[in-house]
Amino acid sequence: MPLALVACGPRATADNNLDSLDAELTGNGQGNTRDPAMTSALQDQIMVDPALAGQSNADAVRPPQQPYSGATPPDSIASGSAGAPAGGSVAAKPAPPPSGACPQCTARRDAVTLAALARRQGDRRTSGCAGSLAYSTAWAQRLPADLPLYPDARVDEAAGSSSGSCALRVVSFSTSAAVGGVIDYYYARLTAAGYSAEHQADGGQHVLGGTRGKDGGAYVIYVSTRGDGRTGVDIIANNGR
Repeated sequence: MPLALVACGPRATADNNLDSLDAELTGNGQGNTRDPAMTSALQDQIMVDPALAGQSNADAVRPPQQPYSGATPPDSIASGSAGAPAGGSVAAKPAPPPSGACPQCTARRDAVTLAALARRQGDRRTSGCAGSLAYSTAWAQRLPADLPLYPDARVDEAAGSSSGSCALRVVSFSTSAAVGGVIDYYYARLTAAGYSAEHQADGGQHVLGGTRGKDGGAYVIYVSTRGDGRTGVDIIANNGR
């Protein structure tokens, strides 16, 4: 019997120590009341900003339909055309209906690359620089100031050349806007900047092209609906930044 008492003595002491530690951690004793900061950290409610929590997309069944756009839109026109941005510094000016044949539509269908499309242009300053094109999406930011990317543009491919006297820029992108809205947007901007603007079409392919006499600037814009429902746009300009 004495041996049993000796064996149980240390075990009882250890159990008492564990009970005291549990009380300190859970607050059943006086441990947490000694430290107000600890008590506040453990017992206060968690602060949540609903506006930020809604951006996490954590409760979505599927991913967003399109990636977030970080692009800064350029000045836009006040146009009533479907898909055209509202507000801005350029007055609304809807493009005239397409007229005549559309040889540029054929050039677009036959060209596989941006360089091939540039080589098919009638403007010699454009076609002559096509051979020195270098591909990089950075060229999309060096279009002429009067011919910016469309607001919400998602760039697919871009190329450019600043070799010698060349200032060629070729950019391919897509937008959620309708074809008519894109045509009206560029027609208003370019005519306000002193360019001519001819609208041609063949089926679903629309082309807007023109020149500016004071600096020899020339551009061609191809606009059509893509298979995924977005509007595809190709811009060729010979006077980029």
